[in-house]
Amino acid sequence: MITGKNILKELANLRQLTFEVTDACNLKCKYCGYGEFYNDYDQRDNVNLSFEKAVSIIDYLATLWQSNLNKSANRNVYISFYGGEPLLNVPFIEKVIEYIKQKNILNRTFTYSMTTNAMLLDRHIDFIAKNDFSLLISLDGNKEQNGYRVDKNGKNSFDRIIKNIHLLKNKYPHYFNDRVNFNAVLHNKNTYEGVYNFIQTEFGKIPRITELNNMGIREEKRGEFNSTYRNSNESLMQSEHYDEIEKKMFLNSSNYQSVSTFLLKYNNSMFTDYNQLLYGKPEFKPLVPTGTCIPFSKKMFITVKRKILPCERIGHQFSMGQITEDNIVLLDFDQIAERHNNYLQKVANQCESCKIQLLCTQCIYNLENLEKSPRCLGHTNTKEFKNYVASKMKFIEKHPEDYYRILREVVIE
Repeated sequence: MITGKNILKELANLRQLTFEVTDACNLKCKYCGYGEFYNDYDQRDNVNLSFEKAVSIIDYLATLWQSNLNKSANRNVYISFYGGEPLLNVPFIEKVIEYIKQKNILNRTFTYSMTTNAMLLDRHIDFIAKNDFSLLISLDGNKEQNGYRVDKNGKNSFDRIIKNIHLLKNKYPHYFNDRVNFNAVLHNKNTYEGVYNFIQTEFGKIPRITELNNMGIREEKRGEFNSTYRNSNESLMQSEHYDEIEKKMFLNSSNYQSVSTFLLKYNNSMFTDYNQLLYGKPEFKPLVPTGTCIPFSKKMFITVKRKILPCERIGHQFSMGQITEDNIVLLDFDQIAERHNNYLQKVANQCESCKIQLLCTQCIYNLENLEKSPRCLGHTNTKEFKNYVASKMKFIEKHPEDYYRILREVVIE
């Protein structure tokens, strides 16, 4: 189990700090994670995160980055801007970037990223390109496929978004090629192949295609959610050009992701660092229940309500700290560890009998009924695990060239 010191060390080596810039949005997407299907987020009040709150957490982290808990001589940290729609509060973003540049934090370089619906992209193209943002644009395919992404009047956002994207592409072609990517949500108005074909043909990009989040669903909306939901693997396998699309998607496809993870975890010829290569792998590494990250080992998320979370993908009820009205950062690491360990203990017995522990990606905070009696739907028995291994070996046997590609591009690099 983890300790408060473990969490503090992770925070001192944080990889990504994400700000919920605003909870306001200029679209009303039916399936939005803060929309009508879900119940695990704070009420949306059309408010912005204040610059002063951002300064307090940056200063707090900078102190840790300069302490002896820092393990990296020069780590890159992603500063990410999230919403709502972040381009509704660009002054905040500008101030944060300028503050970080002026602060000149030792041992750290910074890369800026943003997820946007692109509705206001035309107004801020120069600013985005100048600061070399890693830009993720939400788009579900062509106009018909994009039917759930509507404005407050119910009008499809497609025409305006496409116009703005092409404006960016034409004005800054090199930036667009290197730093802009697309995310599409799969639902009952589009298909895996349809999304892939449109974005690849229109922009020369391989999109990331994600499923609707199936956690935190309102009971009265579950039937409507189920009719909207589409499984990505099933949709991909129904594609006319299934093999070709999957190869081009590579790690953006679940098959290649799972095979890569399988090889990394079960191939004794692979090493995660130079110490393992030179001195051998440790004989035993205790398994923590589930695949849940140690809090803040990957990122920290600050909400507009000043809550501190380890990730934007978990419910706001699992806040681990806060920034006070007086801009004081409150984080009790021992208390966070105690609560985190308590949740893990609730599924420990299930994990002990699960045969796929090494490959588990289940986050404890995304299990339903976590406070009382959670049940992991990914629990795997011996027969299921044998079938799983057989499927991965069959894939490798069928695609030997991709086996070497995974070794070369994923494992080695």
